[in-house]
Amino acid sequence: MRAKHLIIVDYNPAWPELFEQEKAHLLAALGDRVETIEHFGSTSVPGLAAKPVIDILIGVRDLAEVERFCIAAITGLGYEYVPDYEDEMPNRRYFRRSDADGVRTHHVHLWPVDHPDYDRHIVFRDYLRTHPDEAAAYEAVKRELITQFDDGNDYAEAKSVFVLPCEERAFAWRAGLDEPAASE
Repeated sequence: MRAKHLIIVDYNPAWPELFEQEKAHLLAALGDRVETIEHFGSTSVPGLAAKPVIDILIGVRDLAEVERFCIAAITGLGYEYVPDYEDEMPNRRYFRRSDADGVRTHHVHLWPVDHPDYDRHIVFRDYLRTHPDEAAAYEAVKRELITQFDDGNDYAEAKSVFVLPCEERAFAWRAGLDEPAASE
């Protein structure tokens, strides 16, 4: 039997600081070649249980700059460049880093800031941060699914049953279309 690699842990209040530390390293390496560096994913939502991996979203102006400079700069910080998914997501560049024991600690995703997937990640994060009931429902789904999968891609795909409709609600919320229930 294969060892289980995926775990969900309770929210760790150190995650935002770990992100800020890594953001400083990335900014030092990348400088003005990037537009934004954002903490996203479950570790960016206060109180939300998560896989203990800091997800970082870097917004860039164009991928040509990434190809010329950013890949080497990020791998120079100890990240592994993973081009495996670029056929499916040609506008994303993905990196991962593990600790000395081989335990994954960070993911970096680079997207052009004007790409819909960049925006999708930000609005989903912001929605969960401001809708604790949705965050709690998402946590329940994640805790159930983590018991069923030991592959990150299969786990992520299974979560889409919750994530996709939640993203629709998040976009409606941002557009001001989700009216709160009237108090009686």
